[in-house]
Amino acid sequence: MAAYTTVVVGTDGSDSSYIAVDRAAEIAADTGATLVIASAYHPSNGKDLAELQDRLGDDVAYQVVGSTPAEEAVREAAERAAAKGAASVETVVMDGEPVPTLSTVARERSADLLVVGNRGLNTLAGRILGSVPSEVARKSTVDVLIVHTT
Repeated sequence: MAAYTTVVVGTDGSDSSYIAVDRAAEIAADTGATLVIASAYHPSNGKDLAELQDRLGDDVAYQVVGSTPAEEAVREAAERAAAKGAASVETVVMDGEPVPTLSTVARERSADLLVVGNRGLNTLAGRILGSVPSEVARKSTVDVLIVHTT
């Protein structure tokens, strides 16, 4: 089997997502792959965010609201990736839901590995709304690595 050439990893700026970024960066460094760090966001709407937080608590943290936090998340993730030895790092910030965004980025960049953290697999919100890792694993057309982050 050939080494991975393009690795896509999702981040929302949370500590657990940065653990997934670190692992993806290590893989990219070991294989010489390009690392693409992606973050999905929704335009800011304070009322909707407050309502979600009231209903679901901190479990909505994986959904970045507004492009500025997403841009900051990928910037910090890119710095971490470079420190882990990833030589070729690109970032993508897209308006949308996490799973379709990751799928689109993986397809557009011809990725052969998609990396996500396991956050959300065992949370109340994950059971009600579906978790990003489980949806990515079900819907991806490329290899998926779910990193134990929590």
